[in-house]
Amino acid sequence: MSPLRQKMIEAMRVRGYSPRTHQSYLGAVSALSKFYGRSPERLDVQALKDFFAYLAVERQLSGSSCRVIYNGIRFLYLQVLDWKQFDVAVAMPKLVRRIPELLTRAEVAALLGALANRKHRMLLTLAYGCGLRVSEVVSIKVRQIDGERHLLRVEQGKGGKDRLVMISDGLLARLRRYWLSHRPVRWLFPSREPEDCVSVDTAQKAYRNARGRVGLEKVGGFHSLRHAYATHQLEDGMPVHILQRQLGHSDLRTTMRYLHWVPDYRQGATGNSDLIARLEQRR
Repeated sequence: MSPLRQKMIEAMRVRGYSPRTHQSYLGAVSALSKFYGRSPERLDVQALKDFFAYLAVERQLSGSSCRVIYNGIRFLYLQVLDWKQFDVAVAMPKLVRRIPELLTRAEVAALLGALANRKHRMLLTLAYGCGLRVSEVVSIKVRQIDGERHLLRVEQGKGGKDRLVMISDGLLARLRRYWLSHRPVRWLFPSREPEDCVSVDTAQKAYRNARGRVGLEKVGGFHSLRHAYATHQLEDGMPVHILQRQLGHSDLRTTMRYLHWVPDYRQGATGNSDLIARLEQRR
């Protein structure tokens, strides 16, 4: 490992950046170094502008991908190489805002029912039933489930934040049946090596396998379960501020976008709909 890479890792650790941020920022700097065949320490502002032009024009990366790379490289020069300012004006591709192809309740039920592997089925059920990100659901520990209070403690979610998520009766019943059959000790979803949890790749593969079995053609990956949770809860009347807490959004505006996907939204009196029980009623 080069001294510069080690210094950058240490700078990110001090600031408490997540493993995913480590990966994306280091990948951005590696791409820059590989493009020029020399250390970023030896590059000037014009070289950086040319690199971002290459990403946008020749590689045709999306606006969001370019921004991730920009943030990683900006961090390197400001926080590691001690530039006084990062005066690199670059033209970024416009961010494209698309409405995802939302899953219906029937499609969610079909996806969950298509998985013969009980652990994988429970993993996808929990992700949908609590609106979890894939990185959050794979790393759930048994001790994080409070059955008495019907709460799940999500530790160090996106942005390094903990939060409490409500667990419905239907979901809790499934979790208890799963625990009785599998008896997980530390991780709720252990890998073949009990000291480790299943990987994000494993969870995503389970979702893809379920899609293939039911012939689902809608575009979208594992995160579609989180979108489905949000829209189905709003359809059942969950107040937006409660949905914000459930999803772990820092900014209410991030949660408000779901209202555009539920045009007939009417706030109800209940705070948490039992989505899992609703799926079982459809059978």
